[in-house]
Amino acid sequence: MFLPGARTTVEGMRLSSPSFDPGETIPAQHTCDGADVSPPLAIEDIPEGAVCLALVMDDPDAPMGTWDHWVAYDIPVVGEVPEGIGSLGTPGGNSWRRTGYGGPCPPSGVHRYFFRVYALDARLGLPEGAAKKKVLKAMQGHVLAEATLMGRYSRR
Repeated sequence: MFLPGARTTVEGMRLSSPSFDPGETIPAQHTCDGADVSPPLAIEDIPEGAVCLALVMDDPDAPMGTWDHWVAYDIPVVGEVPEGIGSLGTPGGNSWRRTGYGGPCPPSGVHRYFFRVYALDARLGLPEGAAKKKVLKAMQGHVLAEATLMGRYSRR
C-alpha cells in the first residue's frame, strides 16, 4: 500500500518482530485473547533525512471493511518499538474510537494484520486521535520509505 504522491522511495527499509515471522501467527499475548499488548517491532535501514515515523496496523479481512488497530504518527526516528509500549509518538484513532494499540480479535476465520511503518521527511503536526485516513492524506509527498510486516491470527 504505497501512498500515491510519495516521493522517491529508498529501497531496503525493513520491519520485523521478534514475536512472529512474516506471514506467521501473531502470538495470543498480542491479541484480545491474551494481554492485548503491542508486539515488539524492529525497524532497520531507516533512510537518511527521515524526521519522524508513522505506523499503521490494520486488518483488511474484517467483515465490515478494513479495521484499524493502531495508528501513530510523529514518532521519533527509532530502530525499535518495545513490546507493550504505552505511548508512541502522537496516538491516532483506531476503529474502536480510541487511541493506542488494539490487538487482533477476529470474529471468525483467519485474518491478516498488516503493520506498516513510514519514514517521513516532515512531522505531520496533526492533533491526537486523527483517523488513519487523515494521517495517510497528510503523509502524501512526505514518504521517504515504507516497510510492511504481515501476521495472521484466528481465534479458533
